[in-house]
Amino acid sequence: MKRLFRRMRRRIKRAGDAVVGALAIGVLKTVRLVDPDKMSDFGGSMMRRIGPLLPESRIGRANLVAAFPEKSEADIDAILRGCWDNLGRMGAEFAHLDRLWSYDREDPTRGRIELAQPDIERFHKLLDDGKPALIFAAHLANWELPAICATTYNLDSAVLYRRPNIARIDQWLTETRTAHMGELISTDLDAPMEIAQALERGAHVGILVDQYYSRGVPVTFFGRQTLANPLLARLARHFDCPIHGTRIVRLENHRFRAELTEEITPARDASGKIDIAGTMQIITFVVEQWVRQCPEQWLWLHRRWRT
Repeated sequence: MKRLFRRMRRRIKRAGDAVVGALAIGVLKTVRLVDPDKMSDFGGSMMRRIGPLLPESRIGRANLVAAFPEKSEADIDAILRGCWDNLGRMGAEFAHLDRLWSYDREDPTRGRIELAQPDIERFHKLLDDGKPALIFAAHLANWELPAICATTYNLDSAVLYRRPNIARIDQWLTETRTAHMGELISTDLDAPMEIAQALERGAHVGILVDQYYSRGVPVTFFGRQTLANPLLARLARHFDCPIHGTRIVRLENHRFRAELTEEITPARDASGKIDIAGTMQIITFVVEQWVRQCPEQWLWLHRRWRT
């Protein structure tokens, strides 16, 4: 009887996932028919209203109070509203990712993307040096755009991503993202091997590094200890390849600024090998500086610190 019940439950779940998946794809296709700027404004406005009512808002507020003890309640409220606004815009922009990267070299004020000359030079160096590289990013502004940039300019790239639980959504994401973001590597058991293969061929591997990882190495973030995924530092130690950070900053009038750091110098132990925890601390500090500069554009809604 228990076995029969489990089978029925699995079938019901599969059927439910199929319905949810079909609805989600339908919504994304519908959103794609609407002007991306209008959808971004709508998404931001909607989440500014709905977000504060959700349980995640309590997590975000607690994180902000701990990270910025010097800020007033009004300041915290403003940052949290900005966080929800950014998340709403990010969701609306998701259906338009291939249309958002618009950079006019002749007149940079015309497109959606703003690039400073030093960032352009660093990118061209990555493009032309024939070496693999590790590129870290954080959940800031529209964090999907760096991968779009890499593919747009034919930079051999691979992106580590978390596979959705619903198969239909995962299939759609894989089909659409691969066309515009290069190789996608799911965070499953085969991920380290696939990343290694990408680096061996000279690819540039992008990894989000700003979330809690239960089997991670200890780092300090906003003065509090947490755990960071050591994968990037371990790969750097094994392949001895450059490390860079990239971020997108959301600007007014539906524009973005893309940035690429200078090569990050990793920490090394007495034998000269890359120190895993020390290197992740350096990377975490870079992310913290990014967040301090634009706190309303970071995803405060997950439990970055845990006891």
